[in-house]
Amino acid sequence: MSRSAGPILVTGATGFLGRALVERLASDGHEVRAGVRRDPGGWPGGVSPVVVGDLSGSTDWSVALAGVDCVVHCAARAHVLNETAADPLAEFRRVNTDGAIALGRQAAKAGVRRLIFISSIGVNGAETHGRPFTAADAPAPHSPYAVSKLEAEQGLAAVAAATGLEVATIRPPLVTGPDPKGNLATLRRAIRRGLPLPFGLVTGNRRDLVSLDVLCDLIETCIRQPAAAGRTFLVSDGAPVSTRRLLEDIGAMEGRKPRLLPVPPSLLSMLLGALGKASLRSQLLGDLEVDIAATRGTLGWTPSPRAASFRRTGE
Repeated sequence: MSRSAGPILVTGATGFLGRALVERLASDGHEVRAGVRRDPGGWPGGVSPVVVGDLSGSTDWSVALAGVDCVVHCAARAHVLNETAADPLAEFRRVNTDGAIALGRQAAKAGVRRLIFISSIGVNGAETHGRPFTAADAPAPHSPYAVSKLEAEQGLAAVAAATGLEVATIRPPLVTGPDPKGNLATLRRAIRRGLPLPFGLVTGNRRDLVSLDVLCDLIETCIRQPAAAGRTFLVSDGAPVSTRRLLEDIGAMEGRKPRLLPVPPSLLSMLLGALGKASLRSQLLGDLEVDIAATRGTLGWTPSPRAASFRRTGE
């Protein structure tokens, strides 16, 4: 694995993905700068934390960017299960859109070679219907979070065109790994507590996931691979699973057999729709498949043996 020509700045370095990426890059011999709101300490060797505060369009990145070769922008407002903002889209835009574009402008000014933006498969849409998503599809963001990510992609593309900053975008689906976030964490807690879950018959849907290891592997490839510049990449572990299979995998990780009730998916769909939970219905009952052929072909990349899947590793 070739190294970056200078330090790599990872934003959101204490987050679910950011922390794993920092550890991965440091273990591979890269010089890493960890951009954080607050410094919790405990960093591995080769990692230098830089406190930048909250992310927004006014964040000052000058110290963090000094001498940096590549930025991996993981920081974002995400996994908001109990929204309290009066205007959620405005809040997502403030952090995810304005914050990313400001970082891109400052990175270009500081002479950074490349910025890797961690977006979301939600930019493509909420679910697939017989055909996997591709990076060439027309965007169809389905939530305020996804809208803010699409607008950040568009803003960073404009920065790249105006300045020459190389921007590579990655749109991951649900990311699995130790201590997951969002709805995956909710399901994990339910299985730990032995709560009954009505998904025993949800075996026909197909949802692509990506493990932390696979995603970090692709990010590291994008850092060094010239062909990554100016491209958007979809990523997955390459083997979609049903909701039942996902819950069984989580249960295996916890050493518990999940209590799965045999409720017909059609009834679940009707109940979730009546409760106004269309998004949750899509996530639990629908398909979301991604085509990673272009990612493989452009980068000469494949999910590496080092990067095992959720269900094989129990992550």
